[in-house]
This record gives sequence, structure tokens and C-alpha cells, in this order.
Amino acid sequence: MSVTAKEIAKKLGLSATAVSMALNNKAGVSNKTRQLVIKTAEEEGYDFSKIKASEEIRGSIFVVFYKTSNAILSYTPIFDELYEGIKGECNKKKIKTRLIQFNEKTDDLDICFSDIRGGDCLGIILVGTEIKREICEKFINLNFPITLLDSYFESLPCNSVLINNRQGAYTATDFLIGICSSQPGYLKSSYPIYNFSAREEGYFQAIKENGFSKSRSIIHSLSPSIEDAMADMLELLDDGVKIAKCYFADNDVIAIGAMKAFKLRGYRIPEDISIVGFDNISESKIIEPGLTTMDVPRLFIGQSAADRLIKQIETKSFHSSKLEINTKLIKRFSHSLN
Repeated sequence: MSVTAKEIAKKLGLSATAVSMALNNKAGVSNKTRQLVIKTAEEEGYDFSKIKASEEIRGSIFVVFYKTSNAILSYTPIFDELYEGIKGECNKKKIKTRLIQFNEKTDDLDICFSDIRGGDCLGIILVGTEIKREICEKFINLNFPITLLDSYFESLPCNSVLINNRQGAYTATDFLIGICSSQPGYLKSSYPIYNFSAREEGYFQAIKENGFSKSRSIIHSLSPSIEDAMADMLELLDDGVKIAKCYFADNDVIAIGAMKAFKLRGYRIPEDISIVGFDNISESKIIEPGLTTMDVPRLFIGQSAADRLIKQIETKSFHSSKLEINTKLIKRFSHSLN
């Protein structure tokens, strides 16, 4: 005869209610307690078939887009694709999604948390492109299953799904070195987020492995929007800054803004300057010349985040993990053909 929930409660010195919430993946107990209960239940031979199958789960996955500024999340098509991927995966399991767009400067986090606690929340996908560690920790402390999307914090106990930023930046920089036979410069975002920090690491890794000196890299700090990046680059050009033969850019909007500035000051692309961006946004296809860039499979990333969260909800078990999705080089015409 299998062990009962009451017997597990007695063994662990917990209330029967706490054990029931843990076994049924309901809010009200900490992740630590939930993991302890599940582990003990497995060891003691608890009959998990007593719990409703995942197809019978009722509730919603809350997708929280956490916005700190207008610097990054103002480009909505990227995040629309992530959400479509999430919804598609949830639909397969007949699980509803609820979208919350949170602006740190105008919205109240306590009200956001109250909406989550008071709703039919099964778990949270937190799109944390701009989020700080301490805010992410507050979401984790709500004690719902959670997947952090598009960011990562080493010490936090949650699943993370994100772009392999280092791989993408390394691939782009190594490609430029191969076709230009010179040290690429770096069009760096003036606004810091985890993704850009990881891309900087990939850029310098390629520089180092190809025998160049990090200290000799030509780096221009530009705002992460097309118009502002163009204005910043025009100012640098007018000040007579040293120009590299080729550049890797933190993202496509920076690359496009810089391209516009270079062309306004008489530089030819790619004859005089080659540029590779990151993200493969729609504008990279229509700008003249077309921007060579790193493609990010955003639908698949959204699907992967939802899949990880759903499995955690279904199995009622948790193992902290980090899943990085590789990018792919898309060759267009902003790089030298030599």
C-alpha cells in the first residue's frame, strides 16, 4: 500500500495542507518545501496517479513582459514573436495564457503580484530582458513555477531560456575577420543588459582567438535605437574618431543607425566598411544594402520557455537549468565579398 499525504506530512513535520499544496503544485509553499515534499513522496512510493493528469489542469500561464525603459522593449516585433511561440506551445496543452505588460516607471509591482496571486496562475514566464536580479528574485518568491526568458542570473533558482549571445557574437566577429582580414571594431550599446554583456564577451573571445589585441579594438558606444544610434555615430564621425574597416554591432537597430551615419558622411558599405548586426529584424532585410546579421529563432525560444514551464507544472518537480538557443549567420550585402 502506498504512502498517504498525511503520512508524508507527519514524517516531514508539515501540515497536511502544506503537503497537499506541494503535491498539487499550488501556491502557498516555498520552492524548497515543494521540492522536499516531492522528493520524499517519490522515495516513499506515493501514488502520483491520485493527482489529476496534466490535461485536466485548469488555469493560465502568466506571461510578464517586464519593461525598465524605452531603450530595448520599444521594438515590439521581437517580443510579439516570443509571445506567439509561448501561446502556440500552451495551446497544444489547452492551457490559457495571460499577458501582463509591466512598466517599472509607471506600474506598481505590488498590484502586479496581487493580480498574479488572485488569478488562476499555474506558472509564470518572466520576459526579463531588462530586469534586475533583485526584481527577478521577488517574482521567484511568489512561489509559482517560473521560467525566466531572455536573461539569466547565476545564483537564482529558476529555469532560464535565452539566446546563446556569446556564440552569436563570436560567430559574427570571426566571420568578419575571415572576410576582411583585419580587426573588427565594435558598435556597443550604451544601454547595458545581460544580452549585450554576453555579446561583448563573444566579440572579445573571437578577437583573442584570432590573435588580435583587445586593447586595440575600436569601440563606439551608441544608443540602442536607429535614430539615436545614427545621431551618436554622426557626432563621432564629425569629431574625427578613428574608423575600423569592419564592425560587429550589438543589435540590428544599432547597426542600421550606424550604417545611415556612415553613408551620410560619404562612406560606402560594404566597399569601405563592413557591418554585421544581431537579431535579424525585418528592417535588416529592406535597408540598402541588406544587413548581414545573426538570426534569432524567437518562435522556438518562446516555445522552449513554455515547454520547460509546462513540464515543471505537470511533473511538480524542479531542477534549476539554463537553456541557450544558438543563432545563425544570415549573409546579405553589408559585408565585403572578398
